[in-house]
Amino acid sequence: MKLLPTALSFLVFIVIISLPPLLSGYGGFAGLLIEKFWLLFFFVGGLTFFTVMAIVFVGQINKEMYAQAFLAATTVKILACLFFVLFFLKKNAVNRYVFAGDFFYVYFLNMAFEIYGLLRNLRNQKIR
Repeated sequence: MKLLPTALSFLVFIVIISLPPLLSGYGGFAGLLIEKFWLLFFFVGGLTFFTVMAIVFVGQINKEMYAQAFLAATTVKILACLFFVLFFLKKNAVNRYVFAGDFFYVYFLNMAFEIYGLLRNLRNQKIR
């Protein structure tokens, strides 16, 4: 898997998953989003982008380190997200159910992209 196609597919993915929150904000369902939703969205999206790019980069350099890079990057990502949630909830008073829904929407969809992209990379190695 190359870096540029991965980056472009991530950009398309981010645009697609940003449409429902964007449309819900304009469609009268703004109560389904926390006040600083886009901060959460871009933080988790940026972390996912960094994670996927780092794993692909390490996979290009040394294919034997691919699994270790995946585990390390995923661990850093989940810890960074947990610290972000901790500080975000300390600084902002939000409805906890809306926050949980928004966080899991963003986090799990980004995780799905990460797993799909990396599995696609592994599948391409089997063919060669």
